[in-house]
Amino acid sequence: MDRMKIAVAGAAGRMGRELIRAVHGNEACVLIGAMEQEGSIALGQDIGLLAGLGKLGVAITDDPLELFTKADAVLDFTVPAASVEFAALAANARIVHVVGTTGFKAADEAKIEAAARHATIVKAGNMSLGVNLLAALTRKVAAALDADFDIEILEMHHRHKVDAPSGTALMLGNAAAEGRGVRLEDVSVRVRDGHTGARRRGDIGFATLRGGSVVGDHRVILAADGEIIELTHHAADRGIFARGAVKAALWGRGKGPGLFSMMDVLGIG
Repeated sequence: MDRMKIAVAGAAGRMGRELIRAVHGNEACVLIGAMEQEGSIALGQDIGLLAGLGKLGVAITDDPLELFTKADAVLDFTVPAASVEFAALAANARIVHVVGTTGFKAADEAKIEAAARHATIVKAGNMSLGVNLLAALTRKVAAALDADFDIEILEMHHRHKVDAPSGTALMLGNAAAEGRGVRLEDVSVRVRDGHTGARRRGDIGFATLRGGSVVGDHRVILAADGEIIELTHHAADRGIFARGAVKAALWGRGKGPGLFSMMDVLGIG
């Protein structure tokens, strides 16, 4: 089979450059394009130079239509508005769209689900193997323990992260809720401030920390009277997310339309 032709959206950012390195380092695929938003100072630059790989002969463009027509897959860790637009383009082109963007609203999710009727969309709040294993464990542990165990999810990221809780924290919260057989929206507690009263039985709480250059730390805490269980994942390198995204793109080749997760890619759902 020919090498998979992959383009990267948001290519000049920190995650975008990691994606470039991951595509370049995988013999099963080839980088054929890179995108940035209109007005970016990176437009026209060689992405290989920006990613520290030497000149690759791939210039950054602000024209997504051109790339979606010639790529087999697009890796997208950008912002919700852009990802929704890219999902529609992927649907028209019938290609693979790997979405690592977080912070979507319900209306955005609906548009992505609609696009997945024609595109192969792999969407996850976190693309790493370890975090997806953590989510699977969280679901199983939450199912095994009743509501005498209070569930709290703590996450910390670098100071530049703009959404909270993180997509990964919400993924873990959903896993815990699924294990309990409830909807996260019905039991989620995002903020505690002032006189909040006693903790409600069955709630799933979230705590958000921001600071420094932390790539991503997540803890699922299950606390009962006299004992605590903690499930933890520490990400030290953004490369784990980039390699997961490339794995997702390769997995999606030839799969046909649908909305998939990294659980599907890794076979650990």
